[in-house]
Amino acid sequence: MQFISQRMWPIRRLSLGTRTQTRLFNNRPPYQRFNNKQKFWQTRTFWYTTGTGTVCGAIYYQSHLEDSPTGRRRFINVSSAEETQLGASAYMQTMATYRFQIVPHTSPVSQYVHKVAHRIIRAANIPGSWEIHVINSREKNAFVLPGNKIFVFSGLLSVANTEDALATVLAHEIAHVFARHSAEKLSAAKALQLLYIFVSLFVDP
Repeated sequence: MQFISQRMWPIRRLSLGTRTQTRLFNNRPPYQRFNNKQKFWQTRTFWYTTGTGTVCGAIYYQSHLEDSPTGRRRFINVSSAEETQLGASAYMQTMATYRFQIVPHTSPVSQYVHKVAHRIIRAANIPGSWEIHVINSREKNAFVLPGNKIFVFSGLLSVANTEDALATVLAHEIAHVFARHSAEKLSAAKALQLLYIFVSLFVDP
C-alpha cells in the first residue's frame, strides 16, 4: 500500500497544481486591450480648430446683431435684398398654385380687402408699393410675403367679418414682415446648419 501511495504522489501533486493554476486564472485581473490611440478631443488639432472656430463664430455673431423694431437684439445674416428675392420666389409659387382662384381686383370683396389693408399701411407709414390679392377659398387664413405681398383667403372673411377684425389680422401679418421675422428665422436656421457642419468634422453623424 505504501508503494502504491508513493506511486500516486506525482498524480496528486499534478492535480493540486492544476487546481492552483485554475484558481489563479479565475482570480486574474480583467483583460485590458492595449490601445494607444488618442481620443479626438485630446488632440491639439481639435483644440486649435475649436478655439479658432469659436472666436470666429463669436465675432461673426456680434457683427450681425441688430435691434428689432421693439428694441430686442437679434442675429440676422440675411440681407434685405436676399429676403426680397425669397419673397418674390414665394410670390410666384403662390400665384401659380392659386392662379385659378385669384379674385379680380374689381370685385367688391377684393376692393373691401384693399381698403382695409391700405388703411393699415397708411397708419403704420410703411414705405413702398403693395400688392394685395384675395384667394377664393374656404380656408381661413392670410399671410404677407417679404416684398409687400398680401394674400387673404376669402374664408377668413366669415370669421373676421368686420373691418376692425380684418384689420387686426392683417396688421399682425404685416408686422411680421415689417419686423423681418422671416429673415430672423432663416438666419437661425443657417447658423444651426453651420454648427452641424462644424461638429460633423469631429463626430461621425
